[in-house]
Amino acid sequence: MLWRALRFLLFRFDPERVHRLALAALRVLGFRPLARALRPRPRPSLAVKAFGLTFAHPLGLAAGFDKGEVVVPGLFALGFSHVEVGTITPRPQAGNPRPRLFRLESERALLNRMGFNNAGAQACARRLAALARSDRPGVLGVNVGKNKATPNEQAKEDYLACLGALGGLADYLVLNVSSPNTPGLRELQREEALHDLLAACCEKARSLSPPRPLLVKLAPDLSERGLDEAVEVALAVGASGLVATNTTLERPGGVKRHRVALEEGGLSGAPLAGLALRALRRIYTRTGKRIPIVGVGGVMSAEDAYARIRAGATLVQTYTGYIYGGPCFPARVQKKLEEMLKHDGFSNICDAVGADDREGFR
Repeated sequence: MLWRALRFLLFRFDPERVHRLALAALRVLGFRPLARALRPRPRPSLAVKAFGLTFAHPLGLAAGFDKGEVVVPGLFALGFSHVEVGTITPRPQAGNPRPRLFRLESERALLNRMGFNNAGAQACARRLAALARSDRPGVLGVNVGKNKATPNEQAKEDYLACLGALGGLADYLVLNVSSPNTPGLRELQREEALHDLLAACCEKARSLSPPRPLLVKLAPDLSERGLDEAVEVALAVGASGLVATNTTLERPGGVKRHRVALEEGGLSGAPLAGLALRALRRIYTRTGKRIPIVGVGGVMSAEDAYARIRAGATLVQTYTGYIYGGPCFPARVQKKLEEMLKHDGFSNICDAVGADDREGFR
């Protein structure tokens, strides 16, 4: 009830202004004695191992919230098992003109065209390097992209530059080739372009000491054929995992009734859930369980997170669900996940991964 009242007040203000306030609050929460005191107790039944890393539980914060400000100590204090910083580009960029972030409250959704606004790879690297080991008790990912001014023909150099600057400071890395807010970026998901980019980046990630897992984040708007091709490329070049999915250009369900729906940008939140889940199911079928999948898009509750896990996600991420659910969202999801596991007779969350496929879900 307290969060609902506070959310009602905060949602009367511009979304980016509220975001800045949230970052300030997270810096306070990240103060070491306070952060240690706030972290939820471990739940052994929720522990996950994926691409050589151990996660306290499946729920992490998706890229897009911390765009290189590195407020990760505060985010870990709230109870996320992993935090993905980014998207980070080699050079600083301001992003798209404002307004560029919109709420659709009745749909529990956000629409954004932020445009990879960040201070650049070197600034992010300095902030990550300043973290003590105790400031990052969970898994830290970094999501990278190309600058808007960089043509696709030279995109590989941007991604490699980011991996070089940030790879040694992250636990895992993600290539963002699926944001709808950088013109032409999604063309990099095409088979030939993706193979060239991903092969070079996988080689770079393997050359780091120690080697870092490299994942690729895909769009929910790919055709079935396009999705299949992207998955086959990821498997062929040795990617460590797939992230399904980014935001959508579609305007499903009741979103079309809103004036905001006419704005350009990617839609996240509850209306994205169906598209993201459909893509996840297809990816899981195509991979044959060979690499882990991170399920993201429309994860607004523990039930949504569990649906992704049963559909084949080893890990799940949220962003809009956290915005609407508030600071206690990660703790609530963990508690409910544990209850649902027991109800279904699983002793560990990993036993539930792909359960729908095993049980013949259609």
